[in-house]
Amino acid sequence: MRDYVKLTERDNVAVVTHDVSKGVEIMPGLVLLDDIPQAHKFALVDIPKDGEIIRYGVVLGYALDAIKRGAWINEHMLKLPTSPSVDNMKWGTNIRKDLPEAPRKTFMGYRNPDGFYAGTRNILGIQTTVQCVQGVLDVAVDKIRREILPKYPNVDDVVAINHAYGCGVAINAPDAKFPIRALQNIARHPNFGGQLMVVSLGCEKLTVERLVGAENNTPENVVVLQDCKGFNAMMSAIMDMAEKKMKVLNERRREELPLSELLVGMQCGGSDAFSGVSANPSAGYAADMLVQAGATVMFSEVTEVRDGVNFIAERCVSAEVRDKLADEMRWYDKYLDAGEVDRSANPTPGNKKGGLSNIVEKAMGSIAKSGTSPIVEVLSPAERPTKHGMIYAATPASDIVCGPCQLASGIGLQVFMTGRGTPYGLAAAPVIKVCSRNEMKEQWPDVIDISAGAVVTGEKTIQEVGTELFNFILDVASGTKKPYTEQYGLHNFLCIFNPAPIT
Repeated sequence: MRDYVKLTERDNVAVVTHDVSKGVEIMPGLVLLDDIPQAHKFALVDIPKDGEIIRYGVVLGYALDAIKRGAWINEHMLKLPTSPSVDNMKWGTNIRKDLPEAPRKTFMGYRNPDGFYAGTRNILGIQTTVQCVQGVLDVAVDKIRREILPKYPNVDDVVAINHAYGCGVAINAPDAKFPIRALQNIARHPNFGGQLMVVSLGCEKLTVERLVGAENNTPENVVVLQDCKGFNAMMSAIMDMAEKKMKVLNERRREELPLSELLVGMQCGGSDAFSGVSANPSAGYAADMLVQAGATVMFSEVTEVRDGVNFIAERCVSAEVRDKLADEMRWYDKYLDAGEVDRSANPTPGNKKGGLSNIVEKAMGSIAKSGTSPIVEVLSPAERPTKHGMIYAATPASDIVCGPCQLASGIGLQVFMTGRGTPYGLAAAPVIKVCSRNEMKEQWPDVIDISAGAVVTGEKTIQEVGTELFNFILDVASGTKKPYTEQYGLHNFLCIFNPAPIT
């Protein structure tokens, strides 16, 4: 097993693969001056005050004080560089056409009546217009699962789309378009098979018409609790409608489909300094194979790409795509400015404990999950794609906000990379967990699906783990395997992105 990882020839730091003690000769002629925790950096050369600290071949920051060769480098020792400009970024200068050949070209999915991407699951999704109805709906869903779901073996689950939006909000504010679009698009999610069911209170600002259109506001699709005579009548109305919808869903069948009908989301959370070494590059390799085979893959998280946005622009297939990318970055810069913060607010204590010194280092590792494929489209939060290939979907970096945004964009499943570990999951789509280090898999053997830790130790290649992940993605999409989050029902509340005022 190797003791350290250096990523590029230009790097003047390396990261240790395990805890290493002071005084150890980590490489010929280089003795460590400090105890170095796993995944943390040490200096390969003497770095003067204000000197560049380089990893991934890019400047992570500038030394606040002189750093000796062999010394530990942590988050307290760097000054953050200025974020790159998004004006006049070069585009189309790094368009790769020789993507790795995919070993499989089809999957078993559910074709949808609207012609959008196929479903990977067959779920009754019950939409809500406002958080006020959650208590009643949660009771009803529990009852539906116990009493009705067993009668319809081809239906996988019943999911309540609960959220904190809908009332007490500035519904006509310009930025209200983000949460409203998210909820509108989740209602049309591919895993719901075109069956629409809405539970409304009756007095909320997010009306049924605004959520699903006036043409769908019918007694066949909508239960209004304020129109029901008491709790038992509410339950009866929800149960009756659910059974009618489930009868239709029960007729759905999987069929062999080309990968052009599959949309996969890539996300990471609880990252560490190995995320950009093992888990994310392996996911990127799997993403490249998916794109090569015709599938669509999206990656997100604005603050976690902002410092590498120029690398994304170089992969954009047109000036139009590059310009949309720049617009999304500018919008988010202004959004953070309005909150009197910047992208440096992103790294968590856990990220830093895992060796990530600042947002630049985190961003370089985060981008790796997008692979090398040309970027054919850029989306605003919760927009649906119109192209096939690699897509950048601008969303907040928060796991529980990014996930619902990607759901709204129509992902059939999500691949989630982590270094520190998180039980995060989505009810409406399966979530595959990939960890960056073997210790995480050993700690959570029945939460993490695939470990990329062998890439860190040098026992496996990115290509080997990426191919393993590619095959697991298609097995999960086809319903032949379930990730642990799905087996245990680890589902997070839907935190819908809402930058608009709350009244």
